[in-house]
Amino acid sequence: MTLKELPFWWDTATMPEADSTLPTGNVDVAVIGSGFTGLAAARALAKRGARVAVLEAETIGWGASSRNAGMTLTGLKVGASASFAKYGRDLTRRMFAASVASIDCVEQVVKEEAIDCNFSRSGHLEVACKPAHFADFAHSAEVMEKEFNHRVRLIDKNDLRNEIGADIYHGGLVDEVSAGLNPARYVAGLAASAKKAGAALHDRTRVERVERDGTTFRVNTSRGFVSAKNVFVATSGYTSRATPSLQRKIIPIGSYIIVTEQLPEALAREISPRDRMIFDSKNFLYYYRLTPDKRMLFGGRAAFFPESAGTVRESAEILRRGMLEVYPQLREAKVEYAWGGTLDFAFDMMPHAGRLRVDGIFYALGYAGHGVALATYLGTKMAETICGDKVDNPFAELPFPGAPLGLYDGRPWFLPFAGAWYKFLDWVS
Repeated sequence: MTLKELPFWWDTATMPEADSTLPTGNVDVAVIGSGFTGLAAARALAKRGARVAVLEAETIGWGASSRNAGMTLTGLKVGASASFAKYGRDLTRRMFAASVASIDCVEQVVKEEAIDCNFSRSGHLEVACKPAHFADFAHSAEVMEKEFNHRVRLIDKNDLRNEIGADIYHGGLVDEVSAGLNPARYVAGLAASAKKAGAALHDRTRVERVERDGTTFRVNTSRGFVSAKNVFVATSGYTSRATPSLQRKIIPIGSYIIVTEQLPEALAREISPRDRMIFDSKNFLYYYRLTPDKRMLFGGRAAFFPESAGTVRESAEILRRGMLEVYPQLREAKVEYAWGGTLDFAFDMMPHAGRLRVDGIFYALGYAGHGVALATYLGTKMAETICGDKVDNPFAELPFPGAPLGLYDGRPWFLPFAGAWYKFLDWVS
């Protein structure tokens, strides 16, 4: 069977049709990007009567929102102790609470819009690659219960077989609040609900420049221009020179996924008895899960650079070797899909959502691999902000750093060095 170099999820979903002509006159909000963030914002804005135009460079939902693993997770990339030291206890607690509320937000949208996306509160399992990592899990569990009133469960190495059909790990940590879904079906459902509410969706409409035009914005695109009272940037890892001040604050990092053929029921049950969203404790991590039709989806930072034909094929081989290290019993399973996508990391590895002081553009990005839930949540919160509501958004209170000494123009020349550094940290940790 020929390997399909495209996201498995694309074969399971159909996006709604886009609008053929750009709007005339002023729109209330021009939303740049049609992923979870942009569509959640467009849906919320349109439901409140705003005239909204969603501008997408490719096809609707084309980017990371339809390419990810569908893991809808609690927590943030930065751990609690580091966050306490940098941001203080109150702000850290509010950010963690927002990460939990974001999963409720996704669940509510799925129910309200009747989106058929296999949403399930299956929980997540983090597995310890070294004994010291499991000791860190125990500390994390104590902190989460004490500081966040959030309970997770430690799984001793001897009991780990009840959670995962692999013997290479030294224990695990389970959070039952996390969920899984089919991301392409979810983003298609968000798009359909935004369109139903009255938002206009424009694909193949690449934003080339955003200019302040008096009290409004002129958004220049590959198909003409749109006049807008407000602009909301929701481009994540695909943030471009159209918004240079944001591009200089976001690092695009490649992540890659393979998906096997459908597995026999008994084998699927053996490798993931509880259908968890699973990821390991390394910096250069692997993440994996069963798809709803019982395939193994296995992903990781096989290459830090964003996807190309070469990096996808190279990464597919790396990931297959990694999958067999975890699951030798999948040696005969054929890999049917391989693809890449681009994540958005800020320099502090934290999400950011607010408004630029210089030109008044709104934004939400920097999810660092936690975007399925947080993107929906922050897209909705920023819609409320744009409408003039007083919103509790802890991520708007964070400083949004750029590169040290300003040595970054949006082209991530340092990614090979970053990859080598994280591999070194995994070796010594």
